[in-house]
Amino acid sequence: MGNKKNISIILLTVLVVAGLAAIAYISGIFIPDELQTGNFKTETVERGNIISGVKATGVVESENEVLILSPASSLIKKIYKEPGSWIKKGEIILRLDVEKTSAEIEKISDQLEMKRNSLEKTRLAAQSTRLDLDYNEEVKKLRITSLKSKLADQEQLLEVGGISPARIEQTKQEITLAEKDMKTLSEKNSIKLKQLIADEKGLLLQIRIQEKTLVENQELYEKLNIKAPSSGIILAISGSEGQRAEKDKMLVRMSDLTSFKIIGSIDEQYAKKIKTGNRVIVYIDNEELVGRIGIITPVVENKKIQFNIHLKEKSHPKLIANQNLEIQVISNKKDSVLRIKKYPMFESGQKQYVFVVKDNVAVKTEILLGIVGNDSCEIISGLKEGAEVIVDGISMHRNMDEIKIRK
Repeated sequence: MGNKKNISIILLTVLVVAGLAAIAYISGIFIPDELQTGNFKTETVERGNIISGVKATGVVESENEVLILSPASSLIKKIYKEPGSWIKKGEIILRLDVEKTSAEIEKISDQLEMKRNSLEKTRLAAQSTRLDLDYNEEVKKLRITSLKSKLADQEQLLEVGGISPARIEQTKQEITLAEKDMKTLSEKNSIKLKQLIADEKGLLLQIRIQEKTLVENQELYEKLNIKAPSSGIILAISGSEGQRAEKDKMLVRMSDLTSFKIIGSIDEQYAKKIKTGNRVIVYIDNEELVGRIGIITPVVENKKIQFNIHLKEKSHPKLIANQNLEIQVISNKKDSVLRIKKYPMFESGQKQYVFVVKDNVAVKTEILLGIVGNDSCEIISGLKEGAEVIVDGISMHRNMDEIKIRK
């Protein structure tokens, strides 16, 4: 019985002492009215940007894939680069069989030589024919001129009775026949010349067609050496050495390393913050690259969702394929506003009190905060740029209006 009484007395004493201590703390009796320099921490109000968002990760990938189609139905003779290989623009990836195309080039070249030889013969024959036609026409013209001269002489003789009218009539008929013969000859010559021109044009057309076919085969011969159209990484090759590649079928699939995108990944709990068009900041070697969210993958894998990020600087020199980067998906951003470094004591959109250092005194000041970013808080009112705010080491003095600072 005596023990129970003693325990009760001890408990009552403890409660009384605790209560008196609480009253003393609340009233500030035992709280010093000054702070020692070095026992508290301050932050300076500055002007800058505030970013609010969620952090994510990303992997650099080529923005575009290049598909190389087979230029002809042919066998794969040699593969120089395997999938996964990095390749420079212009390097040979694989070589298709060129034997058929080479034989076709040789055949067309021989045919062209024969056609050009025929064209030369046709031109020489046309030149000879023109000379013959011109000569025949000239002979006809001379005969007509001779007959007309003869008729003039006969008409003079007729006046003196030296020739009969029948003889003159005969000469006139001869002139008429000669002129008709001349006209017929001119028309035939014209037709003959047109035929010669048509023959030459026909041969020239055949030559041009075969020259075009030859160029196409020569280009095909070059294309049978499958080269990289740009620098990149080979993702897949359809077929192996000795297999047939069909014309216009996909032969090589590779990435194009001239421009990049980011494949972002974030925990599914932040899925609602990931929307197409949202701004994103990608951090790379102390630089910030700006981008926007593109396609979002709706399927959750390993409690994460993925999304594409299209960068403003797609060809930034520091971007490397398969590079892992930190990403921030921006939900709010303000530029050039008053801000202070973020601490747990600061709450968005709330009026609250802070102590501002002025000379040797810390003065309680009411402030209003705007958005709270990842690293900083926006100051809407109550503080000016350059103000020094106590952020730690002052919890005991929170009920005071002014605190002296001892150096």
